[in-house]
Amino acid sequence: MKIIEYEQIKKSVKKIFLDANYNIDEEVFQELKKSYEKEKNETAKFVLETIIKNDEIAKSEKMPLCQDTGMAILFIEIGEDVKLDRGFLNDAVNEGVRDAYKEGFLRKSVVDDPLFIRKNTEDNTPAVIHTELVKGDKLKITAVPKGFGSENMSKIKMLKPADGIEGVKKFIIKTVEEAGPNPCPPIIVGVGIGGSFEKAALLSKKALTRSIKSKNSNENYAKLEEELFEDINKLDIGPGGFGGITTCLGVNIEYFPTHIASLPVAINICCHAYRHKSIEL
Repeated sequence: MKIIEYEQIKKSVKKIFLDANYNIDEEVFQELKKSYEKEKNETAKFVLETIIKNDEIAKSEKMPLCQDTGMAILFIEIGEDVKLDRGFLNDAVNEGVRDAYKEGFLRKSVVDDPLFIRKNTEDNTPAVIHTELVKGDKLKITAVPKGFGSENMSKIKMLKPADGIEGVKKFIIKTVEEAGPNPCPPIIVGVGIGGSFEKAALLSKKALTRSIKSKNSNENYAKLEEELFEDINKLDIGPGGFGGITTCLGVNIEYFPTHIASLPVAINICCHAYRHKSIEL
């Protein structure tokens, strides 16, 4: 049995949320620079240049990449041989989020009652916490500060099995096309296929914690990722929605077995501020 300190979890959560909000994913940063070189549309090049400069300033000045510093979402893998020295895991996580957003001067965007009162909680908690029990004695925490300009463009649909591959592709491309400039392109597209209604949505969010250079280990899904990437970049939405060949920086698909009667598909879109950081304790 491995004992992990409550305070260590709290400090680690604070650290990775600050890191994620100040420092763009390096692979995304390099892809933005490559896209700038490839773009022919002058307005698109200007938008990409502005994004690149913004990311450089955020890193050097320790300032948020975007004014929307997101809702705090976490994926936590808990080894079966892990135990906290005291307290409750979710409390430690929420304390870490609270400290990061208060001490880092990050915008607090969470409201307590989503429908009637909508009063700001003033510390960006509670976080959305997804936990998974795994083998071993490690605790892996992945922080995803998710902005809602792109989150609001996400969709889920319960397709029929007969809709097949073409039906899935059509739904994904139509979703991106209808989103247009709203999710602040260039975007990264997370896709969840299979499972149940809620599992597909969770898979699509988890897909956004992967590297944009990674490929699905299943060659059929890896091929679908590549095809969607090419088709989305033909939509001419472009950086900022001003046209161009850089609408999408990556498509990540995760899948899970499903019921014989259904084909759930969820799409979770992320803006160019692709923010996720992990730590293992």
